[in-house]
Amino acid sequence: MTPADIQNHIKNLRIRGRELENSLSSPDIFNDMAQFRRMSQELSKLNTLFADFDRWKNLLDSIESDKELLIAETDSEMRALLEEEISEFTAESANLEGKVQIALLPPDPNDAKNIIVGIKPAAGGDEAALFAGELFRAYLHFAESQGWKVEILDQTDTDLGGIKDVSFSLSGCDVYSKMKFESGVHRVQRVPETEAGGRIHTSTVTVAVMPEAEAVELNIKPEELRFDVFRSSGPGGQCVNTTDSAVRVTHIPSGLSVASQQEKSQHRNKEIALRILYARLLEHKQQQEQEKLAADKRSQVGTGDRSERIRTYNFPQNRVTDHRYNVSSFDLPKVMEGEFSLILDQILKITCEERLNELRGV
Repeated sequence: MTPADIQNHIKNLRIRGRELENSLSSPDIFNDMAQFRRMSQELSKLNTLFADFDRWKNLLDSIESDKELLIAETDSEMRALLEEEISEFTAESANLEGKVQIALLPPDPNDAKNIIVGIKPAAGGDEAALFAGELFRAYLHFAESQGWKVEILDQTDTDLGGIKDVSFSLSGCDVYSKMKFESGVHRVQRVPETEAGGRIHTSTVTVAVMPEAEAVELNIKPEELRFDVFRSSGPGGQCVNTTDSAVRVTHIPSGLSVASQQEKSQHRNKEIALRILYARLLEHKQQQEQEKLAADKRSQVGTGDRSERIRTYNFPQNRVTDHRYNVSSFDLPKVMEGEFSLILDQILKITCEERLNELRGV
C-alpha cells in the first residue's frame, strides 16, 4: 500500500468517522444497544487509526526537516543530535506505518462479533480433563486482562477437579479477532500428579471458538426449531434436579441439537441452548462457504487424536509452541496464568504480514 493509497483510505474513513459520531449522538441509537455497541467499537478503532496516522505524518515531516537542517549544519555536536533524532523518528515512523497498514486491511466479517467458546477433554482421560480446567481458567484470566465480559453458559466438572465440558461467552472489543486462533486441538505433555513413575503423558483438549449469531442472521424460521424439556441430572442446587427445567433445542433441517441444564430456570436454559445452537449453525454455514471458496486454511477442532494439534504445552521444557505459525514462548507458567499475548502477538504479526503481502502481490 503506497502512501497515496493510505492517504485516500484515511480520507474516506474520516468521513465514516463523522457519520458514526452523528449516529451515536442521536437518542434513537439507544433503541438498539447491539448497534450502539458495534458503532462505538468501530469509532474507537477509527480514532486510534487516525491518531497513529497523524503521528506518522508528523514524524515524516520532522524527518525531512531534520535532514534539511543536517545538510546545512556544520557543528559536530548538533549534527550528532540531528542524526540521533532522525534515527529515532525513522524507527517510530516505520512502526506506525505498519500499524496503519494493518488497520486498513479488510476486516474479518466476524471480528466485531462476540463469541462462544467450548472446551472438552479428548485423549488422555483424567489428565485431559484436568488440563481442560486449567486452560479454561487461563482463558478467564486472559479475558479479564482484555476487559472482556465472561458468562458461563454450561459447565460439567469431574470428581478430580477437572472439566468434562464447558461453554462460555466472551463479549468485548476484538474478542473474535484474537480468540479465533484458539480453535483446534491443544496438546499437553507433562508428568501427571498421579504418575508414580515420573513418566511424561500426552493428552489433548479441543477448543471451539464460535462467533455468536441471531436467528435473523441465519434465516431460521420458528417452525424449524423443536423444544424438549426434561429433568436435570447431575449436581445442582435446590429445585434443579426436581423440576423439568432442562431444555433441548433441535434444529430440524440440520438435526443439530443443544441441551442446557445449567440453570434452575427453564426460560434461562432455553436462552442458553439457543445461543449455543445459533453459534454452531453459523460456524457450520461459514465453514461450508469457506470450503467452496477454498479460502480458509485454519485448522479446525478435529477428532482430538494426539497426532492432531495446533499447539503443544510442554511442561518439562517450559515451552508453548503453536505449530501452525511455528512460534514459541518459553514462559509456559505465564501463558497458563492467562498471558496468551506471548503467543498471540507473534501470530497476529505473522498473519497481518501475510495479508499485506497478498495485497501487494508478493
